[in-house]
Amino acid sequence: MESLISQSSYDTALIIAAIYLGMVIIGGFFVKAPYGRFASEQFGFSLSPRMGWFLMELPATLSFIFFYFQGEHRFDVVPLFFLSIWLIHYGNRGFIFPLLMRVAKGQQGSFSIMIVLAGWFVTAFHGYLNAVFISHLSPHLTDGWFSDPRFIIGMAIYGFGYLMNLHSDHIIRTLRTKEEVASGEKVYRIPQGGLYRYVTCPSYFTELISFTGFAIATWSLGALFVLGISAANLIPRAFQTHQWYKDKFPDYPSSRKVLIPGII
Repeated sequence: MESLISQSSYDTALIIAAIYLGMVIIGGFFVKAPYGRFASEQFGFSLSPRMGWFLMELPATLSFIFFYFQGEHRFDVVPLFFLSIWLIHYGNRGFIFPLLMRVAKGQQGSFSIMIVLAGWFVTAFHGYLNAVFISHLSPHLTDGWFSDPRFIIGMAIYGFGYLMNLHSDHIIRTLRTKEEVASGEKVYRIPQGGLYRYVTCPSYFTELISFTGFAIATWSLGALFVLGISAANLIPRAFQTHQWYKDKFPDYPSSRKVLIPGII
């Protein structure tokens, strides 16, 4: 196990991460990830949205916990703080978020198994990269880090992004009433309120804000990989989602940007 958390193994993993990120960036604008409104039967067996999200995100938690507790600094206060942030973030994303989904009764599977399998590699990999760095390869994450401007600024950005992400998820989730869910009726509406007043995909925007803050707060290349792979996946999907809304709803607000308020 020592070899997996050594500096040389970590450096090799970062090279693999950079190559994979480049491949995802190239492919992102050509292929719609087959889940949700872009689900497709051409990718074979599909899972329910709840099960698909749960399985895809699960390795991020398990991998992080496993590798974190191999680290020399696993019981130091700053690494423990980031462990708690990670578990809260992925506890919501991998467990609470799918549990709260309003899935229409009798809805066919809409989450491609291909997405789950690809997600396993990514989530397990970034769990490894961040856990090993935080608990073993980060001599700067000592008690004094709590007063470092990078920690303060990074956590402020992360906290804002995380809270706004929860709010944006709540708005999109509650567009479908519980009565419609129970009847099996699959309804789409234009989201209103919160950051939806400015952009089509605030959940994506705030997720990227959160990971930007986390990368600054940990000052970690592993966290940059999480940010990069998230951006490579979410930015193309944001443009595809924006176009989907414009095609489906003739009265879709023309003032809304795709992802970043007032910019794009």
